[in-house]
Amino acid sequence: MTHRNAPLSETGRLRLARCIVEDNWPPRRAAERFQVSHTTARRWADRYRQHGPAGMTDRSSRPHHSPQRTPTRTERRIIKVRVIRCWGPARIAYLLHLNPATVHRVLTRYNLARLADLDRATGRTVRRYERDRPGELIHVDIKKMGNIPDGGGHKIHGRADGGHNSSAHRDPDRPRKVHGRPNLGYSYLHNAVDDHSRLAYSEILPDETQQTAAAFFTRAHAWFAAAGVNIERVLTDNGSCYRSRLWAQTLATAGVSHKRTRPYRPQTNGKVERFNRTLLNEWAYARPYRTETERREAFGPWLHTYNHHRAHTALGGLPPASRIPNLTGQNS
Repeated sequence: MTHRNAPLSETGRLRLARCIVEDNWPPRRAAERFQVSHTTARRWADRYRQHGPAGMTDRSSRPHHSPQRTPTRTERRIIKVRVIRCWGPARIAYLLHLNPATVHRVLTRYNLARLADLDRATGRTVRRYERDRPGELIHVDIKKMGNIPDGGGHKIHGRADGGHNSSAHRDPDRPRKVHGRPNLGYSYLHNAVDDHSRLAYSEILPDETQQTAAAFFTRAHAWFAAAGVNIERVLTDNGSCYRSRLWAQTLATAGVSHKRTRPYRPQTNGKVERFNRTLLNEWAYARPYRTETERREAFGPWLHTYNHHRAHTALGGLPPASRIPNLTGQNS
């Protein structure tokens, strides 16, 4: 394929070469006529003499010999370690005493899948899937998160002092805890993500009991229904609240079937796991909050941005709301 900035196409090269070889034009005159350098004109003329019109096509710029290329035996060792141990370029390089960039080039040359695309248990490439319509499958999960002490934690005061900056230590009559910060409790983010659209419904709740999980799903089911999404199936992990009789009864009442992931295989529920990571990176730990209340107040606006405005790479740069026409607040 001719480069888009090339001054000559294959037809132009042939005309240039014939002017020099067959019509006896001086190379400099032909070069001026076709607006190329005289060395270029000579090169195409010589190639025409050797190969005829077939010599006017582009050739590969790959060298015939690469003395600095990694030996084949070393490449085989790199591939063997990658396949057997599922290691990245840096760890393979340390083991084989190579440059990580060299290992990365070898892995790229042989089109080996990235570790992010592999199932660590089997070493096989993870099959990506997407349901055909909203509500066909909803991923549900719980993310446990430590609460922020009053006045801020280590992100504001540093790790040495952040643990002591809490309401428990503001009381002079209470002993100061030396090792680690006091137990400030946890928040539990109950999340439900639609497989097709990645639309998310989330709540910050005080625990992960079966009663809390069942009540959360009831509210999530109503929220999705208001958006025109009819939930058909729910996928969860094997947490105790999702194995409870109350959870099963709640889903049965709503006419929703339940499916659980295989034990120790969180990647099966990957879409909500990815949402959890996005939630932590872009909201929970995105900036230093001074109180837990301040962080929770920022949660609602962030979730709205995620659903309505944030570009999603799996959706071609569009937000989840773009796949749910009836979702309220889409233009806000």
